Amino acid sequence: MIEWKGKNYHCPVEIAMAVLSGKWKCLMLWHLHDGTKRYSELERIVPGVSQKMLSQQLRELENDGLLSKTVYPEIPPRVEYTLTELGESAFPILEMMHRWGVGKLGVSEGPAK
Repeated sequence: MIEWKGKNYHCPVEIAMAVLSGKWKCLMLWHLHDGTKRYSELERIVPGVSQKMLSQQLRELENDGLLSKTVYPEIPPRVEYTLTELGESAFPILEMMHRWGVGKLGVSEGPAK
């Protein structure tokens, strides 16, 4: 048994799946690899995500240490999200998913990095 963040898991893959699970998290990480993004940019480039889900999954990624959030004391407030070192370390997994989707499933390239 492995304990991580107060929960018990049976193997490291289970932990990775818990951290990356969610319909939108991988897409958010994929786009944040390009650099810091504002909330409104993420809302625009992650098609179909509701504001509620975007906020929730960004908060989960922040709590799990994959991204950092910076709130600027302006009116209206400006909020920016940046990948942490841990978040950057997940990018090879996303690249492999991209290559697998293109090569094995025959989908078009789409946005590449």
